[in-house]
Amino acid sequence: MFFRRRLLIFAIAFGMLPAVCPISAHAQPPVSGQNDLVDRTHVALKKGLAFFHSLNTEGGYVYYVTPDLSMRWGESPADPHTIEVQPPGTPAVGQSFLRAYQVTSDRQALAFAKEAADALIRGQNKHGGWDHTIDFNNLDNEVVSFDDDQSQSAVSFLMALDQLLVDPVLTAATQKALQMMQKTQLGNGGWPHKYPEQGNYHDYATFNDGGINDCIRVMLEAYRYYPEDETIEQSLRKAARFLMISQLPPPQPGWAQQYNEFLQPAWARTFEPPAVCPSVTVKNINTLIDLYLILGNETLLEPIPDALRWLREVRMENGMWARFVELGTNKALYYDRPRIRVEKLEDLHPERRTGYAYQTDLQVPLEKSTLRYEKALEMGHEALRKAEQYVDSKEALMRRIADISGDVVRVLEEQEESGAWITKNDRFKKNMPRGERWNGQYLTMDRISSSVFNKNVATLCEFLELNRQLERVMKTTN
Repeated sequence: MFFRRRLLIFAIAFGMLPAVCPISAHAQPPVSGQNDLVDRTHVALKKGLAFFHSLNTEGGYVYYVTPDLSMRWGESPADPHTIEVQPPGTPAVGQSFLRAYQVTSDRQALAFAKEAADALIRGQNKHGGWDHTIDFNNLDNEVVSFDDDQSQSAVSFLMALDQLLVDPVLTAATQKALQMMQKTQLGNGGWPHKYPEQGNYHDYATFNDGGINDCIRVMLEAYRYYPEDETIEQSLRKAARFLMISQLPPPQPGWAQQYNEFLQPAWARTFEPPAVCPSVTVKNINTLIDLYLILGNETLLEPIPDALRWLREVRMENGMWARFVELGTNKALYYDRPRIRVEKLEDLHPERRTGYAYQTDLQVPLEKSTLRYEKALEMGHEALRKAEQYVDSKEALMRRIADISGDVVRVLEEQEESGAWITKNDRFKKNMPRGERWNGQYLTMDRISSSVFNKNVATLCEFLELNRQLERVMKTTN
C-alpha cells in the first residue's frame, strides 16, 4: 500500500492526476460571491453522475441514448448488449467518474468508475487490447484497434484507476494492457492501425486520427505511473526515434498519415492517399515536445522549425489547410471512392465532403504549437514541464475562475431535474444499410450524449479544483 501511495504521489507530481485535494461538499470557496455557485456545482455534479450511471449497460456506455431509452447509438445503432470503447464511450465516461471522485471524494463516483473498468476488463481480449466495441454476447473478438483512441483510452483509464485501488484483477488487466502496448509496437518504433497483422494498410505505422500520438501518450502516462519499469522508457525512446526518422525531407518536412514497412507514405483507405498531412504534422510537433519534457533530449526539438515553416507555407487562400498535400507539389488532394481524384472539394460525393475533414482550420493549433516550441527553447524541459502542470498565482487562478464561471452557470441551467443533460433537436446523419453510401438525409431528435456528459463533468470539476487551489494559495499568502 505504501508503494502504491508513492506511485500516486509521483503521478501527481508529473501532472497525470490533478494536483488537488478532495473537496468536501461544504468546503467554503475563497472568492466572495462564489459560495452559492460552488454548492450548486456539487449538487449538479452528483445528480449528473447518478443519472448518467443509470444509462449503463453492464457497466459500460455508448455515445447516445434517447431520453425514453428506446434507442442507443455508438458508431451505428447499438443493441442492448454492446458498449463503445472508442471515446466518448466507456473509458472516457469512466475517466469522468474518476475525476469527479478525485475532486469530491464521493465514493459513489469511484464505484461508478470501477464498474466501467470491470466492463472493459470483461471485454479485454487475449492480446490485452480492445476493438472499438464490446459485445457481451460475443467476447471472441481478437482485434486490437488503435484507431480513434480505442485501446489507448482504455489503457489510460485502467492505469489511472489502478493508482487508487488495491485490486488484483484490475492490476493484472492493467499490466496485460501495458504488455500489449509494447508487444504491438513495430520494430521501427511506431504502432499499427490494428493488431495482429491484417495483411493490408491496417499493418502500417499510422498517425491518422492520432493513433501513434495516443500510443505515445499512454506510454508517457505509464512512465509516470510505473517509474520502476525500465521497458517503458525503452518504448518511449523507440517511439521518439520513429518520429524523427518518419519526418519527410525538405522542401516538405511534415509527416504522412501512414507509412509502409519501407517508411514510405502509403495508401490507406481508397480516399486516403500517400501525402504530407498538415494536421498530423501539428500533432507530431506537440508529441515531440511531450517526449522532450520527459526524456530531456534536445534533439527531439530539431525537426520542429522546418515543420512550422512548411505549415505556414501550405496554408490555402481560403485560410484553411488541406488534409492531404500532394508529395512534391504542395497541392491539395481530394479523393473519392475508389481512388478517384477530383480537383476541388465541391466535386466530392456529399458523404466524403461532409463526413471527412478534407480542409481544416489549423491557425490556433499552429500558434499554440509555435509558442510551446519557443517556450521549450527558452525554458528547458524541466521548467516548462512544471509551468504546464500548475497554475499557482492568485491572479491567474482568479482569472481562470472568472472565465469558466459562465460555462458553469450554463451547464447548471441546462441540467434537467433528473440530472440529465439532453441535447434538444440533435441533428445527425441517417445511418445507411451496410454497403450503401449516405443519401444526404439527416434525422433530428432529442438525445443524451456521452460527449456532452464528459464535457460538462470536466467543466464542473475544473471549477471546483480551481476554487480549492485558490483557497490553498490564499491561505498560504495570508
